[in-house]
Amino acid sequence: MSALEQAVLAGASPAELARLPLPTEYTAAHLRVEDVDMFRGVLDKDVRKSLRVGPVAMPELAPDEVMVAVMASSINYNTVWSATFEPIPTFQFLRRYASQGGWAARHELPYHVLGSDGAGVIVRIGSGVRRWRVGDHVVISSACVDDQESATHADGMLGGEQLA
Repeated sequence: MSALEQAVLAGASPAELARLPLPTEYTAAHLRVEDVDMFRGVLDKDVRKSLRVGPVAMPELAPDEVMVAVMASSINYNTVWSATFEPIPTFQFLRRYASQGGWAARHELPYHVLGSDGAGVIVRIGSGVRRWRVGDHVVISSACVDDQESATHADGMLGGEQLA
């Protein structure tokens, strides 16, 4: 367990959390792109065959993002659909999103970390984040909206690129 993980579990102060280095990788439930066709022609799509739990690289933090030490997460229909690669493999969505360029480009990876809901503690904030601070306890929603699209200012679920 990293020093940062130990500090989060111990309820360390925001200053202590910000001082400790991020680990270079973390343990995550994830899918691998090379497994996308594993259920082709198979009736029993047992997701225990496609789900992997193991280390993945810690992502670089974009200016409009926060890094959360996840303390709880869930498995729901998004996880099951992703793990069966149906109706469309999530790698297709991630590739399309990455094609926008900029910070989105980092989402085209050979793996996809699962999880669309969670709760935890913010351990880093991007340079453009205004309303959140290290040490804040947060609940994570699966909604992904473009804050530069005017429709999302009234209701994030109305955005043309809403991906939840």
